[in-house]
Amino acid sequence: MNYVRTAMLLAAMTALFMGIGFMIGGQSGMMIALAVAAAMNLFSYWNADKMVLRMHHAREVDERSAPDYYRLVQGLARNAGLPMPKVYVIDNPQPNAFATGRNPQNAAVAATTGLLNRLTREEVAGVMAHELAHVKNHDTLIMTITATIAGAISMLANFAFFFGGNRNNQLGIVGVILMMIVAPMAAMVVQMAISRTREYAADRMGAQICGEPLWLASALGKIAQGVEHIHNPDAEANPATAHMFIMNPLSGERMDNLFSTHPDTQNRINELRKLAAAGLGSGGRAGVGGGFSSGSSGPWGSASGPVRSGGTSRPKGPWG
Repeated sequence: MNYVRTAMLLAAMTALFMGIGFMIGGQSGMMIALAVAAAMNLFSYWNADKMVLRMHHAREVDERSAPDYYRLVQGLARNAGLPMPKVYVIDNPQPNAFATGRNPQNAAVAATTGLLNRLTREEVAGVMAHELAHVKNHDTLIMTITATIAGAISMLANFAFFFGGNRNNQLGIVGVILMMIVAPMAAMVVQMAISRTREYAADRMGAQICGEPLWLASALGKIAQGVEHIHNPDAEANPATAHMFIMNPLSGERMDNLFSTHPDTQNRINELRKLAAAGLGSGGRAGVGGGFSSGSSGPWGSASGPVRSGGTSRPKGPWG
């Protein structure tokens, strides 16, 4: 049902876009609008991942610069049956994460230093499994397309104001003004509805990838608290990317309403608890969380000097 709903919402957004084109220039305007959308989506298909990572000043890490974090993602990708994605860190105190990329072969996952500092290793595993679920479900491409079409709808609505719209428009300037207000709002509602649908699906698959729904449930509670109290300047400067994060970085959104980019956090936690009660939780998949205490103050131990199994202190933290 999630896939059917997503397809219907995408169809609705495309129809809205073509309808605006028709109001502006009749049948020829509708075809021009379709061509513009295709061109914008083609550009986004090849470049959106690089643009988003650059907007949030993400830096790539590898097995040498961030061995624990990198190997954690590596183990989860193996569990998910995915190619190893590129791994990024965002120097930001707000706990959050996102995935991007046009397909699993060109995917990237990014976590903030706030997430790596505040969450246990198991909770980080739950979050990154969620992001890999987005990659596996091709949600990163779906959300790029919807964001592009939503932006194009706003652009067309502005064109209508300057060019007056189709002369066959019975409502005249009133119709143009209504289109300028209603069309972008409708596009935003559809975009957010798609995002909320995909978040629930990614929560479920992420729990399957890491093997323990309660890891992600616990992480969501901590992330919600962090997002509510910690400002994210890069996200505020680029609000169009908010839907990509595991939780809305712009505010502590708590209501499952039309204008929310994400489902209510407590609703997500409740669904994950239902999965655990149904028997999905098994103590975690091999190679992901075994041998680490879920009660530690951070993902790899205390901030003052985490200790490896061999007893060597590593003060830099899990991101290098």
